[in-house]
Amino acid sequence: MHVLEKVKALIARPSITPDDAGCLDLIASWLIPLGFTVERMDVGGVSNLWAKRQGCGQGDDATGKLICFAGHTDVVPTGPLDKWTSPPFAPEIRDGYLYGRGAADMKSSLAACVVALERLLHRRPASADSLALLLTSDEEGDAVNGTVRVVERLKARGERMDYCIVGEPTCVDRLGDTVKNGRRGSLSAKLVINGVQGHVAYPHLVKNPVHLAAPALAELVSVTWDAGNGDFPPTSLQISNAHAGTGANNVSPGRFEIMFNFRFSTASTAEGLEARVHELLDRHGLDYDIQWTLGAKPFLTLRGTLSAAIAESIHEVTGMTTELATTGGTSDGRFIADICDQLVEFGPTNESIHKIDERIAVAELEPLAKIYEGTFDRLMS
Repeated sequence: MHVLEKVKALIARPSITPDDAGCLDLIASWLIPLGFTVERMDVGGVSNLWAKRQGCGQGDDATGKLICFAGHTDVVPTGPLDKWTSPPFAPEIRDGYLYGRGAADMKSSLAACVVALERLLHRRPASADSLALLLTSDEEGDAVNGTVRVVERLKARGERMDYCIVGEPTCVDRLGDTVKNGRRGSLSAKLVINGVQGHVAYPHLVKNPVHLAAPALAELVSVTWDAGNGDFPPTSLQISNAHAGTGANNVSPGRFEIMFNFRFSTASTAEGLEARVHELLDRHGLDYDIQWTLGAKPFLTLRGTLSAAIAESIHEVTGMTTELATTGGTSDGRFIADICDQLVEFGPTNESIHKIDERIAVAELEPLAKIYEGTFDRLMS
């Protein structure tokens, strides 16, 4: 079965997060004949799969490496069905593109990986190195019971990875133009400024928290938190929500709630950012409460064996010189980095991800499989 047929089979399963809709069972049916042992690690209604093909160099005196591919079977909700040109879970080819929810993010990557392994193991049936897949149905949603739980279990039993490729759609204009070798951290805050509610006609009897907070917020959004570094842009802060008031125009609010988020580089730490925000708020004399949520720590894979292997494979297949980047949001790579020193993300073009009429160029499918195959081949002993 070629990549196209496998992608279609996966798209046809309506795996809206966190529902796997049978995708992992289908993938397992493709892997077991290749010699993979399949282990389900489902948690809290989330489907997780750890599939491993043991190399002859693994064991108590192991010399072989563990090479992993990671990804997710879940997709984001479709949005209004009447806006889709064709049903989102009925894969359809039009004008050289395969349409369907998950076509780019990331069922094509999953299918291409399996085909790459099929071809690789046909050529190289024996190796000292082990191959593995870590797949979840909880990446697009809360990401609480998915990859992070599998990583915890692997860590508890002493399993580490030497290399990992996460199949996220990373390319911007053409297949092969971008590989992600790191991601910024994400730190969110829910800030409440406390005041005294009252009638707007009696300002001496109220403490308007919006007025009190305004100078502090102006400073908060103008601070240079760091200058970034050679691998990351400067840390940024964005206010995402702000709310105060009862809905009446003659009532001064007693509470002002602001939500904001840091996307931070390795030039800063979550603890350092929190401390600086507290210092700023205290200096402005505010009565406040704040709740912090660390969504992700930043991670970075330095140029090395893995980045070289995938760059060489991309050049061999496409003729392109790829660019390493750390842009974009978070991914499950943030969890896997805890047990893997060399991790990159690579997949198809991402122009249509999460959109109505999500699609992938059919012409990308076979080259994507060849790039994965060439990368695995270069990493193996």
